[in-house]
Amino acid sequence: QNTIVIDSTSKRYSMCGIRVGCIVSKNKTVISTALKFAQARLSPPTFGQIAGEAALKTESSYFEKVSAEYVSRRDVLIEGLNAIEGVICPKPKGAFYAIAQLPVDDADKFAQWLLEDFDLDGETIMVAPASGFYSTPNIGINQVRIAYVLNKESLQTSIKILEAALKVYPGSVL
Repeated sequence: QNTIVIDSTSKRYSMCGIRVGCIVSKNKTVISTALKFAQARLSPPTFGQIAGEAALKTESSYFEKVSAEYVSRRDVLIEGLNAIEGVICPKPKGAFYAIAQLPVDDADKFAQWLLEDFDLDGETIMVAPASGFYSTPNIGINQVRIAYVLNKESLQTSIKILEAALKVYPGSVL
C-alpha cells in the first residue's frame, strides 16, 4: 500500500524522447488517479510504443555493458574535474550527471559566457547551471550540472576546455 514504483523506457533503455513507462502499486487510489491522468493526456506515439515493447526483450548483458561504460565515463569526468584548480565534484552514485562546484561568481553567467564568448581551438562546451535544480534560492549559484553521456574521449576534451575557460573567465574567484 505504501510503495509506488515508477519506471520509463527513456531512462531504463536509454531511449531519449520515448515517453512510455509504468506505475506499479497495490495502492488503488494511486492507480485510479494515475489512470484518470493518463486518460486525460495524449498517448505516446505508436513508434514509441512499439520501441518500448521491443525494449522489454533486451538481454541483461546489455545492462551490464551499459552500466560498466557509465561507471567508466563517470570516473573519467570526476577525476578530470577534481584535477582542475578550485573545482569540487563529489562522485555521483546513481545519476548520469555530476554537480560540480566551480570557482566562479555565478554559474548562469559562466554558462552563457562559455557559449557566447569562449572557445578553445574553435570548440566550447555547454554546462547547465545547477541553481535551477534546487528549490532553495541562492543554492547552487556556483555549481553546474554536467552529464557524462558523451564518450570518454569527448569528456576528456570537454574537461580541457573547461579548465582553459576557468583560467580566463572574468568572473573567476580563484
